[in-house]
Amino acid sequence: MFDTILIPTDGSDHAEAAAETGLELAAVHDAAVHVACVADTGPLGDLRLPGDAASAEDAMRTRAREHVDAIVDLADATDLDVTGVVLEGPPENELLEYARDIGVDLIVIGTRGRSGVHRMALGSVTDHVIRFGDIPVFVANSGPQTE
Repeated sequence: MFDTILIPTDGSDHAEAAAETGLELAAVHDAAVHVACVADTGPLGDLRLPGDAASAEDAMRTRAREHVDAIVDLADATDLDVTGVVLEGPPENELLEYARDIGVDLIVIGTRGRSGVHRMALGSVTDHVIRFGDIPVFVANSGPQTE
């Protein structure tokens, strides 16, 4: 049923829990897995890290690669075909574009379980992927947060 599964990650515990679920689903369906992390190199992305924009972007790319490698390492114990990729740009758009480009059958993504003001103020990549994507999405919710 699923030939290609995309597992986005941001390095959070929620993303790791979703990755474990995604790898289990991939094993059941003998699906290829793509693990993606987006380095948000857009105009607001470099506000998150100190220093000049170029060094902030390099740091974001490095961190994104570490997040991808951590999930790829989780898959090492399986016989799955796993590809890790770092994308750049607005995460919500880049993930959907990548998923469409490679012909993903399912996106397995985590959520922080934010609600109320936190959700409105911070937005949600997961929400965007669900609302604007045309690909089935499996959301692994780690439960509500007290942020």
